[in-house]
Amino acid sequence: MSTVTAKPKIALIIGSTRTARFADVPAQWMLKQAQARDDMEVELLDLRDFNLPLFDEIASSAWVPSQSPEAVRWQQALAGFDGFIFVVAEYNHSLTGSLKNALDHAYKEWSRKPFTAIGYGGVGAARAIEHLRLVGIEMHMVSTHAAVHIGGSDFFTIFPAVGNQPIETIEQNLIPSATTALDELVWWAKATMAARAETAARTEAA
Repeated sequence: MSTVTAKPKIALIIGSTRTARFADVPAQWMLKQAQARDDMEVELLDLRDFNLPLFDEIASSAWVPSQSPEAVRWQQALAGFDGFIFVVAEYNHSLTGSLKNALDHAYKEWSRKPFTAIGYGGVGAARAIEHLRLVGIEMHMVSTHAAVHIGGSDFFTIFPAVGNQPIETIEQNLIPSATTALDELVWWAKATMAARAETAARTEAA
């Protein structure tokens, strides 16, 4: 069995591109929590920085190379990561169109890698994150059990149109779930890194 000593490289992906998005607040808070740890390296990926077209390929990149140069750039950005943290807004009981489109524009880059999420909204994006887990399974990803949900009174305390308080006002309510989510993400990242390394070694030896 392969042994992995390198720290997992984790991408924190902002899944909303709206001009008026709230996503930056939870994204920066989660980034801070991840950067405070010594068992992972984390980098922010913002979908605003990738001008992904609405998926119009002849097939998934699992089967044929993508024709869109921006899709290829997105895939190249994802390829070096060992796991993912998604920042999830809930639109009509599901994830944003921009995040679903970004998921569809890659395949091999997601495969056999774990993910968790931080979601926000009236119910903490619980339904959107459940949908994300279903999509992730189809991408051969590993969904962790834990996620961070900013919902109910916590969400309305920090949402600009209501309480407009800094996220630090509620962070003691979020830290336990964030710690568990990141602990699980690191565990699964190391496990899948080792498994991928062993598979690669066997393929080379064949």
